[in-house]
Amino acid sequence: MEMGTQIATRIVAAALAPLSGHDAIISLLPLSVLLAMGMLWVFRRTSNPEAIGKAKARAAAHLYEMRLFADEPVLIWRAQWDLLKANARYIGLMLVPAIVMTIPMVFLFSELECFYGLRPLEPGKEAILTVQLKSPSTAAAPQVRTPDGIAVETDGVRLDGGRQISWRLRATRPTAGRLQIAFPGETVEKSVEVGEGPRYLSDRRVSSLGDFIGHPAERLLPPGRVDWIELRYPDASVQVLGLDLPWLAWMLLVSMISALALKRRFRVTF
Repeated sequence: MEMGTQIATRIVAAALAPLSGHDAIISLLPLSVLLAMGMLWVFRRTSNPEAIGKAKARAAAHLYEMRLFADEPVLIWRAQWDLLKANARYIGLMLVPAIVMTIPMVFLFSELECFYGLRPLEPGKEAILTVQLKSPSTAAAPQVRTPDGIAVETDGVRLDGGRQISWRLRATRPTAGRLQIAFPGETVEKSVEVGEGPRYLSDRRVSSLGDFIGHPAERLLPPGRVDWIELRYPDASVQVLGLDLPWLAWMLLVSMISALALKRRFRVTF
């Protein structure tokens, strides 16, 4: 699974690299339309349009039945029960394509969050670097080595009963490189970016496969004492016509509108 995720990460990072430094909405709009087309294709392949149409027709019929027999309590109760069954049937039919689409979309959104959800550090601004250990330690804090353009402003501060160590860093100029956290007999690394966005960024490098799904931008940490390393990048948003929203909100909005506009072309019923 790690190998597959790494391959997907490299493909996505390479595909998004030419878009780095440009307005996010320029690439987000066509990606949202492509997402809508992909969802419609999957829906068409995994759904049962005839059964969905019948379930919707039954639900509509039971609604009309409730209006028609408004003065007949027994018939109203029966129509309500039948309406609940029709709705349950409809939801069940919609659930299959939804489950099929969920898995790839979780991976896709994790990858896109690395590009659209974070901003690189800005020159002159500070950031917090945190190392989470797998077990508490009272040994001396490790040494942090930074690339040119980044300075360490504080000594390591211990939290979480000695399991967590944090430093304040300051970016001095645009750069990209690797932070090194040197323990006695062990050195781990974390990527860092200073400049203009959007860029493909890694806010956290992890050691467990479960966390790797949500933070796929860097390889898993090697076996050792470190659980994860986090560099707190600023959150990014996308501004269109004065409206400032997270990238995911824009993607869902545009993809929903696109799906409604294209559903007949894909012969999809929902």
